[in-house]
Amino acid sequence: MKRLAATVLSILFLVFTVLPVAGAQAQEQPRLRVDLDQLNPRVISSTSASLAVTGRVTNVGDRRISKLGVRLQLGTRLQTEQQIGDVLAGDKFKDLAATEFVDLEPDELEPGQSAALNLSVPLGPSSKLQFPKTGVYPLLVNVNGTPDFGGPERLAAVTLLMPVLGVPGKAPGSRPPSAPSTSLLWPIANSAVHVVSAPLGGPLTLADERLADELAAGGRLDSLVEAARAAEADTKVSSSLCLAIDPDLVATVDGMTRGYQIAGGAPGKGVETAKNWLGRLKALVAGRCVVTLPFADADLTALTKVRAGDATDTALMTTALGGAGTIKNLLGIQPQDGVLWPGGALDSQTLEAIGKAGVKTVLTDSGKLQSRTPLSSGVSIEGTDLRAQPIDALISSALNGSESTQNGLGAIAFRAGLGGQNEGPGRSRLLIAPPRHWAATGTELTTFLERMGDFYTAGLLKSAPLPELLGESPSGTASVNYDPKDLSAATSGDVTAKMSQLDNETLGLSSAMTMDATKRVNPADVIAPVRLALIRAASTSWRGADAATVTGNARGDLEAIRSQVTVERPKQTIALASGAAPLPVFITNNLPVGVAVQVALKNNVGLRPTDDTLLQAQMVPANSARNRLLPVEALRAGRFSVDVSLTTPDGTPLGSAARFELTSTEYGAITIIITITAAGALLLLSSRRIYRRIKDSRADRANETAPRVTEDAQV
Repeated sequence: MKRLAATVLSILFLVFTVLPVAGAQAQEQPRLRVDLDQLNPRVISSTSASLAVTGRVTNVGDRRISKLGVRLQLGTRLQTEQQIGDVLAGDKFKDLAATEFVDLEPDELEPGQSAALNLSVPLGPSSKLQFPKTGVYPLLVNVNGTPDFGGPERLAAVTLLMPVLGVPGKAPGSRPPSAPSTSLLWPIANSAVHVVSAPLGGPLTLADERLADELAAGGRLDSLVEAARAAEADTKVSSSLCLAIDPDLVATVDGMTRGYQIAGGAPGKGVETAKNWLGRLKALVAGRCVVTLPFADADLTALTKVRAGDATDTALMTTALGGAGTIKNLLGIQPQDGVLWPGGALDSQTLEAIGKAGVKTVLTDSGKLQSRTPLSSGVSIEGTDLRAQPIDALISSALNGSESTQNGLGAIAFRAGLGGQNEGPGRSRLLIAPPRHWAATGTELTTFLERMGDFYTAGLLKSAPLPELLGESPSGTASVNYDPKDLSAATSGDVTAKMSQLDNETLGLSSAMTMDATKRVNPADVIAPVRLALIRAASTSWRGADAATVTGNARGDLEAIRSQVTVERPKQTIALASGAAPLPVFITNNLPVGVAVQVALKNNVGLRPTDDTLLQAQMVPANSARNRLLPVEALRAGRFSVDVSLTTPDGTPLGSAARFELTSTEYGAITIIITITAAGALLLLSSRRIYRRIKDSRADRANETAPRVTEDAQV
């Protein structure tokens, strides 16, 4: 009984311990979602009369929520980089002021329903939101409600960084003593890998119409171009802007202008859209600063791990870094010479490789550089001839969230000295870079550049063209430093292993190709789609995808090329007229280059070649067919089959194997000789055995007739 009681008490203890935890986990599930449409103003000044917030609140839970109300909460002035980072991470902050709750209309929502959020707060000496002085403040949009079977609580919140250039109702405050020289990168890059196939002379095939949608009016790429074009009216913003362009994007859109198809064969609908966008981009870049992104925004460190045979395939890195020529040819502008904005972590091997490829300056996250002195300008990378121009990591982090433009403005103002930082000297140079695949709306992009113009006008920042920053002498040295988080986000070893396998097969295929005198097509151009697909497989947009998905397009391009060199399967059974009749093999090469082909026989237990030299590699000219007669010998009579396949001289498969159905009624001479020899050997062995039996029988009879000596005789 004591044991039973102890068991029951233990179970009850576990139950009552687990229940509160389960309840806490259930409460962690979001019940409301807040989507902000507008925040006005984005920067508080001494003339700001009110602060307005609009948006929508949506019930994303499974319960009805009533008594919905919203208010603004203002935190204390942020003075350290750590405090900024905590706010961006969503941590709680100390309240400085708060408004009264305002009821939403409707003030209760069933699951899936939404309500408009409209809140306007007057600013000034009598306001509930009092900004004591200039600086950067955290501002919380707080939505409370009461779920069914629960009590009132905060159900959703959005945290924003609010720059305050002047206290409302008071005289303008003083500005920081020195404004940092500021340049802004404007990324125009693919958000995903869109190209499925782009064979030489064949149709461009895209996965879907997402790229066309991004190029269309209001799309992501259209908005980036239009916002930059609108900023041309402000010379300070325009001169500080440098376009960072992905050559893969430009090449793909150029291909779309000549017609394309969607996976499955349907014709693409975005031809005119592509022409229009490419024309506007070409007009935008004229006379501007342009820097090159790696082709398809590839992870360069991953490319250094791809091996063809026994050596690293350095040609992949060269191609990935050679996009300046593409941009010049298609957009008519020469990008900054030797300047690269790579993504992902760069190890020492990668730094060495990009240096050999002609890169002189790397634009990289300041958090990836370790230096004994503050990183306020360009530095030399230890152990290399490369220069690193640091991109401000705090601002990049702020521009990477859900409220990217507003938080980015707050981080920029803080970094410019508006926060009154007490962590050491301010930055004298600022290089600002949004996310490479920035997805902010067109309105947000335009607002961001307009407020940057306000910062320049107010003297908070000093507009500086990027070449001006890059032309300065390095302020010191730094080493490349990346943490485990960077390594976990890098391209996986499974992906690079599959890339290496495909690259090795591609090498075997290309080594069998020769230029045809009549077609004049370079074999490298035939193989180029596979190599570009391999580079796209290393794109940073693939992060988290499995190896088979990532390398699928490269595999498809390689198979499409190999399938052009085939052996035709006979339509009827081939009758061998004699035991040593030749086997006709019809080989077709539909490629515009010559290919060295080697015939292989498999599953050929009833057949064998009589001259192995005829199975050795022979050149099949471009766009031609050859009928080869292979001398073979039937090893048995009757009906049987043999698989005929093609390979390159090094064994790389070509096309697919063809099964030949054969019949034979006669053996070949060699087979007959072998059969007679075997029969003779069998006869000889049989004769020897008969002879031994006769000899043994005679010996036995002789023993039986011999006289016996009796014991009496012996005595």
